[in-house]
Amino acid sequence: MSEGFMGVCLQVLGLVLGVVSWCLQSSSTSSHTWKVRSQAETVTTSSWQFEGLWMSCAATALGSVQCSKFKTVLGLDSHLQACRALMILSLILGLVSIIVSILGLKCTKIGRMAEQVKEQVALSGGVLFILSGVFTLTAVSWYAARVINEFYDPFHAGLKFEMGTGLYLGWASSGLAILGGSLLCCSCRRSFSYHSSSSGGQNIYKAAPASESSSSKAYV
Repeated sequence: MSEGFMGVCLQVLGLVLGVVSWCLQSSSTSSHTWKVRSQAETVTTSSWQFEGLWMSCAATALGSVQCSKFKTVLGLDSHLQACRALMILSLILGLVSIIVSILGLKCTKIGRMAEQVKEQVALSGGVLFILSGVFTLTAVSWYAARVINEFYDPFHAGLKFEMGTGLYLGWASSGLAILGGSLLCCSCRRSFSYHSSSSGGQNIYKAAPASESSSSKAYV
């Protein structure tokens, strides 16, 4: 199996993982279950309360769900505003990295772009994927740490929540984004090393000095 084919496989696999991670990031950002009210303090389990980045919801055993958006932005906690910004930024970076990675694939032909330029474009897409995953990982980990601290804080007077599905979607998406970006970067690294080794193996022949050629003709 040639080095070029391996590089294409790594690029395609990295792009697929990046697209899946972006879809999971979108689901995590719009999810209403970043934290769920703990059932340890309630006597009955006929009602549930859960919150996301954008709204708070309450559900009953009969199937009715009522959601209300957060009415203010400036009055929200600083960690919630930061998590919103990080998730939106990660979505933007993920979308840009998908477009850039498609342009940098070896199997795509766009104009007369040189191979070295395409490798640099694919490398940029991989770096953007990794940044997108890091931003998502920071947001969900920060939010989860806040939920855990409030749950175990004996002086917390409000309701106690547990981690919801939205956080797990965020962790999964961040892992896939970092893995996909790493594969894209590794494919470019393999290609660079392959080109350098192939160019280094060429033999260079030098012309013989004039004195040696003349002396060799004298004995003929």
